[in-house]
Order: sequence, then C-alpha cells, then structure tokens
Amino acid sequence: MVEHDMSLDMGSTYLWLKKPEIGKKERVNMRLHSLIKVVLLTVNGCLSCSKEAASEAMVYSYEHGFSGFAAKLTDSQAQKVADLPGVVHVIPNRLHKLQTTRSWDYLGLSSQSPSNLLHKTNMGDGIIMGLLDTGVWPESEVFNDEGHGPIPFHWKVGCVSGERFNATRDCNRKLIGARWYIDGFLADNEQPFNTTENPDNLSPRDAIGHGTHTSTIAGGSFVANSSYLSLGLGVVRGGAPRARIAMYKVCWNVVAGQCASADILKAFDEAIHDGVDVLSVSLGSDFPLFSDVDEHDGVAIGSFHAMAKGIPVVCGASNDGPLAQSVQNTAPWIITVAASTIDRSFPTPIRLGTNMTILGQAMFPGKEIDFIGVPGDSRTPPYSSWLKRNGKCFISCKSSWRSWVIIARNPSNELAPCSNGFPCIIVDWELGTEILFYIRSTSSPTVKLSPSKTLVGKPVSTKIAYFSSRGPSSIAPASLKPDIAAPGVSVLAASSPLDPFMDGGFALHSGTSMATPHISGIVALLKALHPSWSPAAIKSALVTTAWRTGPLGEPIFAEGSPWKLADPFDYGRGIVNPNKAAEPGLVYDMGTSDYIHYLCAVGYNNSAISQLVEQPTICPNTKLSILDVNLPSITIPNLRKSTTITRKVTNVGPLNSMYKAIIEPPLGISATVRPDILAFNSTTKTITFTVEVSPTHQVNTGYCFGSLIWMDGVHTVSIPISVRTQMIQSYVDDN
Repeated sequence: MVEHDMSLDMGSTYLWLKKPEIGKKERVNMRLHSLIKVVLLTVNGCLSCSKEAASEAMVYSYEHGFSGFAAKLTDSQAQKVADLPGVVHVIPNRLHKLQTTRSWDYLGLSSQSPSNLLHKTNMGDGIIMGLLDTGVWPESEVFNDEGHGPIPFHWKVGCVSGERFNATRDCNRKLIGARWYIDGFLADNEQPFNTTENPDNLSPRDAIGHGTHTSTIAGGSFVANSSYLSLGLGVVRGGAPRARIAMYKVCWNVVAGQCASADILKAFDEAIHDGVDVLSVSLGSDFPLFSDVDEHDGVAIGSFHAMAKGIPVVCGASNDGPLAQSVQNTAPWIITVAASTIDRSFPTPIRLGTNMTILGQAMFPGKEIDFIGVPGDSRTPPYSSWLKRNGKCFISCKSSWRSWVIIARNPSNELAPCSNGFPCIIVDWELGTEILFYIRSTSSPTVKLSPSKTLVGKPVSTKIAYFSSRGPSSIAPASLKPDIAAPGVSVLAASSPLDPFMDGGFALHSGTSMATPHISGIVALLKALHPSWSPAAIKSALVTTAWRTGPLGEPIFAEGSPWKLADPFDYGRGIVNPNKAAEPGLVYDMGTSDYIHYLCAVGYNNSAISQLVEQPTICPNTKLSILDVNLPSITIPNLRKSTTITRKVTNVGPLNSMYKAIIEPPLGISATVRPDILAFNSTTKTITFTVEVSPTHQVNTGYCFGSLIWMDGVHTVSIPISVRTQMIQSYVDDN
C-alpha cells in the first residue's frame, strides 16, 4: 500500500505486494525499503522530490508474515507501480467494521469444578491471546494481574504509549501488549475523526468498549459481584483467565467502528512476530465478499499467514442473519463462529387490567410502575401511541411524568437497554397482539410493569441468534461455514466508560463479536493442553465434539421467520463443548498443502496462490475436487450422480484404538463409508477413508442434512453432511 505527498495530488491508500524474495530477512527488507523510495521519487517524474518526503509517504511495510507496503498514490501512480517488475498486486485500501457471568458455566467450564479443561490447563497460563479490535480500557478490573506469573518467555514486545495510555503504568502481567494502527485509516477516512460526539485517542485506549468487552470474554481476570443494572449478577471472567492479553487496536470510533485493511494487515504482521498463540478477530466487512486470495480482505490474508505459523485465528460469522449465504470470514483456515443464546433470560412482567400477566424481555431495573387510564383513544390510532416501523410495532404511553414502550416484533432473544432506565419491553407478535386487543377493548386500560429478573436454567432453552449470519458460503459453498457456535447474546463483560450502555464498568452486549472470544478462550486452553496441535487439528476438535442439543438434551432452534430446528448452516456442527474438545479421539488435520489443494480446487490462478502462500505454486492440470479437501464436514452443493469423497483422520487418543463408522445420510441420499472400521496402533496413526454419496431421486432439492460419526466406545467423532441435489442448474438457489 502507498502514500504520496511531495507537492503532488493526494490519492488513495494502496496495498502493494511484492513477489517473495529469498535471502536474509533484514537484507530483503532493506531492498524493499530502497525500492519503495525509488518508486515514489520516479514514478511520477518527480526527481526533485526529497527522500524524506518519500519516506513520509509510506504508510506501512509488512515484514514478518508477508512482504509488501502500504502507501498513498493517485490512481495513475498506482497503475504505474503495478506495471513494475516484481510487483504482484496493487490494490486499494478497504474499510472493515466491528461485528461473562453465566456463559462459561453453561459451557461446562465452571471455575468450581476441579476436573474440567479450565483446571487441566491452569486456566490457560502461559498462552498469549492477541485481539484485533478497538483497544482496551486498562483501568478495568478484568485486566488485573493478581495471580499471574512472569510474562511468557516467547513474548517479544511490550506496549506502545499514546494519548491517555502510558505503557509502563497501563500494561502489566495480564495486559502484556497494546499497539495501535491508524495510518491506513487516516489515509482514506472521509469522516470527521475524534469529534465531541465520537471521541477517540491516538493510543490503544478503547473509546467504544468493543475491544474491552471481547478481551474480557476471551481472557479477563476474575471480578466478583459484577452485573449490569443488577442483572446477571455473578463473577465475570474470561475463558482462559490466566492467559495473557495483547491488544492490537485497528478500529476507530467513526460510524460505530471502522477498520482499514492496511492497519489490519500490519496488526497481523506484527502479532505473528510478537509471539501470540491465538488471534481473536471480531471484524467483518460488506457484501459482496472478496475472494480468499484478494488483499482487499485483510482478515483472510493475514489469518492465512498466522495459520502458516501455527497460530489459530478465530473470527465471527457476522451479524447479517437470518438470511442464507450471509456468513463472512469464510476462508477454511479461519475458525468461523455463529452466535447462540445461553440458558439465561430477563423476564419482565406486564400485568394488564384484566389481571392477565404477560412476560416480556427487558433490561429494566426500575421500580414497579402502575399506569392507570392509559391516555389516548383506545379504539383508533394512536391507542396511547402506536407506531409500526422496520417490522416492529411500538405500543407506548407518555404522560407528564412517566412513559414506557412495549415493542412487538418477530421472536428473538436479542435485547438492548433503553437509556436512563426507560422501560422498553420486548414481546413477540402474539403477545403484542394480546396487549393491543386489551387496550382496544376498554376506554381506560391499565398496565403494571415490574422490574426485570434474572432467570437461569430451566425452562430457558438454547437457540441460534436471529442476527447470526447463516451459510452456505457465497465464495465456496462446498466449504461449510460457520464452523461452530458459542454464546453471543446478552453477554456480560467489561466495557469502556464511553460506552453509553455501560453500568458500573460492565455491559450486556450481543453479536458474533461476543461469540468469537468465547471460542478464542477455549482455543487458548486447547493450545495449553496440546501445544503441538495445528490450527486445523484444534478446529477439528471443536467441530467434531460439538453439542447438537442443549445441555438438557433439548433441540436447538434457529431464530428466524419462522423458527426452525438448527442445521449446519446455522451453527456448523453445533454448540462448542470445551471438555469434549480436549479429548476428541480423532482429528481431521490440515496443513498448507491442503489449503493449496482448496485454492486450486476453487479455481484461483497460480499467481494469486503463489503470492498468498509465498512460494511458487502450480496447480495440477487435472482439476482438483474441493470435496476432497480434508475439512471436518462434507458439503455437496450440486449432487447429480454418485460421488466419492476422500477424508483422512489422525488418532490423537489412545495408541491402540478401533473406530466404527455410523452414517446418518441426508433425506433422499444414500451413503457408504469404506472402510467402515479404522484400526490405529503405534505405526498406523493416520487412515484415509472414502464416502460414496448417491441421490435416491432425480429432482432438484434444497439442502438436506445428515452425519458421519466414528465411535470407539469412548469418543464420538461427528461431522455434518449437507447435500443438495441438482439434476439441472436451478435459476434460484434452493437453500
């Protein structure tokens, strides 16, 4: 990427990636720095421009994970740079956007249990979690380092000071790293920055609260007696509360959080060098998506290089649900997370004048309120006040001294508080209709509102959140996304004082941004337990052991219109099961060569693949099948005839193990596994098998779902099967 001053027209920021050079890294980097200066001085005929001006023009150089620069050029200059020998791509900068007291107990990681994954790993001690986000609020209690030992020896860097952030004072043995990246954002941002309405700091300090919130969920320290407006009272902590946190601030307080690709790539580059063990990235972009090899997608490119260094990268599926094909961060080397609810709700009684009590949902901490004689004509709009907007019905009452609103909408567990304790209560259309009928039925309706309570356990069931983005992937439908689901609705965690919905240091927020650090925390524990496992092995362990029912065995529904039983496009394999993931038995492992197979099978050209993997790559003349990529899932978007799929599994359990296959074929599909028995011993650790899949009818269908399960009497290793038959190509996507 490239920035031009030197008395010439200012252009846009561009990412400039060079062909990999062979040689000592320091020598290669010196050559690249010299080249960028020469290019900026000569590409526009500006031979009189100073070297200092050329140096100032460069936004970033990328050195650790990949080779390249970010700088600013006009469009014509960018084209001239693209024509230079050795330059592979010159592409524009791009902006990305942002995507607990109960959740960890719900997932089986209670701090009171002496035998779960949390305690087997000493709560993640020794693991460093990097987060690309909006920064941190270092004064929060969740960053206290009580009980933390010395900083892990493999950590290379510390904190970087800035406005209202002193590295010596604000970092400690918990928050061991804090950097900030804004050059790419400033180069292309057209919005006013650091305004009275949207303040921010040129430092790692968090002005939004998003990064502080996600850091808490992933690895925050124990903080007792935490709540939001007295709701969800308990002990807040992260999934790996003894792990260390390194924050890479790449998002800024403009339009609720904007993050530039140039900054994201620089953060990935330095995080890889710094020594992080896990990367948590709660960021998304806009549709249509860019390809897996397109540098516009800083997350896909950066995460590939992290994966190549053995660093798992966890990302959110995004918040564009419940529409099909809305999932983002779909590259197969990323762990993509959907958002679920937990077994907690905040019921809020609404008592009508007929003595009927209706339970809504709210975050209303106030005192009980009686409204006698709701004002307004009860038989014609406004009833007290009635409004329909954005698919929701608002029934409100306002007098000279108090007011309230009841919001009827499609069923969903997503909640948000109203400001200043204003009572706004959510109900579904059915209950909203009952309330409206009552108001219409009398000239003087009365309503009594009671404060919200916290309900945990029965009868609250688990659901996939309405907003959670759904599959299949719009880039590669044969690669199942999302991979896994985790709690992401009304999650209690620390936030910034600048967060308008923060109370006493904590906030209840929802989003796949909140689900992502749940998985990141679990990945940190798995890295501590199995330090030699690859990112793909960790992903496989999460997927193949996931829950397909709630904790009490109840079915998991996906919120939408209408609700339905959740399927792999809603939650991947299911809800994460951390303790089972610690001992999965078998894993579907992958390395760089497997991902090259995927890239060739998708149809990317040799040049693009070579640039991504930083080694010369030529795809075979015979087209590879994406169905044979060793993913922990089988997804066939267009089955027409009998198809044979190959997979291989590696034994990570007892040395001498024997597994039997159980196949649950999708409706209308026959499936056969060969061999159907796998025997492992000291010399046989990895075994290849095939699955033959055939349609039993000759018609176009939507997707149907099944499972392939390997069992040895102790372990259950399960992957989803998703198949759509298409005898002829349909003009619509029958999802």
